[in-house]
Amino acid sequence: MADRVTVIGWDGSPLTAAARSALSAATLVAGAAHHLALPEVPPGAERIRLGSVDLAARRIAGHRGTAVVLADGDPGFFGVVRTLRAPEHGLEVEVVPAVSSVAAAFARAGMPWEDARIVVAHQRTLRRAVNVCRAHPKVAVLTSPGAGPAELALLLDGVHRTFVVCEELGTDREQVSVLTSDKAADHAWRDPNVVLVIGGTSGGTPATPWLMGQDPAAPPVRGWGLPTEEYDPQGYDPAGARTGAGEDPYLRAAQLARLGPRTGDLVWDIGCAGGAFSVEAARFGAAVIGVDLDPAACARTEQAARRHGVPLQTVRGRAPHVLESLPEPDVVRIAAGGVPVVTACTDRRPERIVAHASTRDEAEAIGTALSDGGYTVETLLLQTVGLDPDDWSERERSVVFLLSGRRTDTPHG
Repeated sequence: MADRVTVIGWDGSPLTAAARSALSAATLVAGAAHHLALPEVPPGAERIRLGSVDLAARRIAGHRGTAVVLADGDPGFFGVVRTLRAPEHGLEVEVVPAVSSVAAAFARAGMPWEDARIVVAHQRTLRRAVNVCRAHPKVAVLTSPGAGPAELALLLDGVHRTFVVCEELGTDREQVSVLTSDKAADHAWRDPNVVLVIGGTSGGTPATPWLMGQDPAAPPVRGWGLPTEEYDPQGYDPAGARTGAGEDPYLRAAQLARLGPRTGDLVWDIGCAGGAFSVEAARFGAAVIGVDLDPAACARTEQAARRHGVPLQTVRGRAPHVLESLPEPDVVRIAAGGVPVVTACTDRRPERIVAHASTRDEAEAIGTALSDGGYTVETLLLQTVGLDPDDWSERERSVVFLLSGRRTDTPHG
């Protein structure tokens, strides 16, 4: 019975001596059709077309002999090694790696990639992969049928990016195409392919990154719930009067805590005003669409995003009507529009929604709309008092109701 399998990565270049040695001794070889056609595969070996890796692992576990699995690129990087190492298969895995398709794609583009995010796009994860492309300036997408360059481009509607599409890397049919995202949906692309999605940078001074997947140009801002003037100097009165209770940084911090925006999420910020909430949500790694009727508010939000080195999108229009054309949100912050906007948002079924109110009657109406829409509602009365550190006199006061809703059918709340 086979309890050991050698996994060989193949990037189109000649196999290494270690790979040839392992393959020459194989009595069972699993791989895609182009792997099984390699001249190094022993003619007498049993051959398995690699569709379901779990099924292949069971065949390997029951095989009497020496098993080899061939895979594209580095099989330990979003590859078959994870499945083969599952405890239920009982296999000991040895890996002979090759250059990963992501490394090859960036090499073809002549770009460094230690600051890139890397995602896998299947039909079930496509929307979240697109949200990463919205939120980060350099993303490599490992695609699959039905979740390729055209589908990425269609879901990125309204967001300008450059696509570097690398088809059939390492083969005689390899092709690299560079085009804007709005043109990618007009092409038929060959599988397998890798897409580099580039753009949305803030134009900061390049720095040497020390952590994989981070934008080296992003400013090292510490803290959350920063003062409003950090984001919107135009909307802040130096004497201490903010533009409204909805812009209070402590309310913003509480809203962020309730929503928990994260990488792969899409956040709607309805009534984005000066962009403070939009920018802080984007700093968590989420994709953000800021919505406001006022073109000046959209402009200030975009300026704040540039200052803080985060990509986001603004949409000008009146909610709830403008929301109909937006992609599906994961979490929503409502700063304007009242009950009609709350109802429109609950119809789109995001996991969490936060809103605020200045009066108890308004808070009750919003809470009822959330509850009627299928959300568990939490209501808090938040009061903050700013004090002068010299004499401890009251400097400013904010009193506001915070309402947060969790979709009742969301696992683990």
